Amino acid sequence: MELTTVWFVVIAFLWTGYFVLEGFDFGVGALLPLLSRSEDERRQLLATIGPVWDGNEVWLITAVGAMFAAFPAWYSGLLSGFYLPLVMVLVSLIVRGVALEWRGKVEARERALCDAGIVTGSVATAFLWGAIFGNLLYGTTQATVLGGALSLALAVLHGAVFVALKTAGPLRSRARRAALAVAVVALPVAIVALPALPSAGQDGADWTSHPLLWAAAVAAMVALAAAVALIWRHREGWAFTATAASIVLATGALFGRLWHAPLPGLTVAEAASGPYTLGILTWIGLIALPFVLAYQGWTYWVFRRRVTA
Repeated sequence: MELTTVWFVVIAFLWTGYFVLEGFDFGVGALLPLLSRSEDERRQLLATIGPVWDGNEVWLITAVGAMFAAFPAWYSGLLSGFYLPLVMVLVSLIVRGVALEWRGKVEARERALCDAGIVTGSVATAFLWGAIFGNLLYGTTQATVLGGALSLALAVLHGAVFVALKTAGPLRSRARRAALAVAVVALPVAIVALPALPSAGQDGADWTSHPLLWAAAVAAMVALAAAVALIWRHREGWAFTATAASIVLATGALFGRLWHAPLPGLTVAEAASGPYTLGILTWIGLIALPFVLAYQGWTYWVFRRRVTA
């Protein structure tokens, strides 16, 4: 396998990890005013992501850094072509991060502002990522809105299932009901949006041209439906696995589509760095990536228990 292919797969893996892990972060933040009824419940809700949310953002930093080093033309074209929405993503992440850090250090009045920042930053970022990639694939307003709606709906559903998995008592029950309510929106949006991933571009309309991408899109819809059935049966762990699988499959279909042209008129080979640079990056990745994965896995293992009030 050529190093160009290896690094495209690595970048797709990093973005997938970001969408899966930060996805439930965004969902929890978006659901904060809807699930909690008191300050104790708000603290309980935020405690589910407290130990991991900042670590989850490292996946984004690593993905963007890998794009800069391995595919500089892709990196520069994406950032210049989507300058305004990416600045909005950055501002939303800053607002959300500051609100999460300050919330436990301020008085009640300021906590309300922090809660607003958490909700706004979570909703805006989740929507904007889908809007950016939807516009990148199709370049239309409809695709932009549909992509944003899909990513936001998946994040909120993923977050609701995560809260049901990580909490107990009334909060857990509300999270289950919220997941089922969100599914009423998420499933129709997914049925419309996910088949559009392998269809992007003039050569993608026929399923025989890209059978693996179509299989990934269909499997993502099946996993999403399975998640709804599982949360209905109080199987939160398996439901969370299913929502994560749906995001993984959808992101796989997205990057499978981008493999043909990461930007309009630009091939992966044209976007890549030289062999020497990719070789150095490969050695750095082989040394550093296992430690990063091991540390984050250990973090989730340590904080695996349910959060009680």
